[in-house]
Amino acid sequence: MTAGNHESVKAGLREHLRRLWRYGLVLSGSRDTADDLVQATCLRALERAHQFQPGTHLDRWLMSILHSIWLNDIRAARYRRGHGLVDAETALVFDGAHEIETNISAAQVLTHVQSLPEAQRETVFLVYVEGFSYREAAALLEVPIGTVMSRLASARAKLASLGPDVHERHEEP
Repeated sequence: MTAGNHESVKAGLREHLRRLWRYGLVLSGSRDTADDLVQATCLRALERAHQFQPGTHLDRWLMSILHSIWLNDIRAARYRRGHGLVDAETALVFDGAHEIETNISAAQVLTHVQSLPEAQRETVFLVYVEGFSYREAAALLEVPIGTVMSRLASARAKLASLGPDVHERHEEP
């Protein structure tokens, strides 16, 4: 392992901790599990820093590691027992009047997004929250790009059917 790779991964970890934690929370619905996922991701990233390709997107590599850990180790044990599930509204921090209004609206959307099936929920998060392209999300999730597009279309249809709290209000004719 080159010292340069190890140091660039180590520095990049600090920069991406919040994004990793949010992704862990979206996958697991549990703050404790999100913490465990981030910790395991950091450890694995440092252990495998030699595998990181300088000049590529570190965030994508880290998210891929986190996703792999979720699928392989933590999901079955933690999720089946139902420990520490978090309602989306309680995971938001409110600070100031404008932020409160924004966060309440965001919390309403997050509550509906959390009700989506897991595959749709994680795809919505990667594309709409984290800004991954369809191709990047497909690679991370190890599914064809058409599956990403289908999951997003299904998620949009489900969210649209939930009513005006989720999408823009339109006047009834």
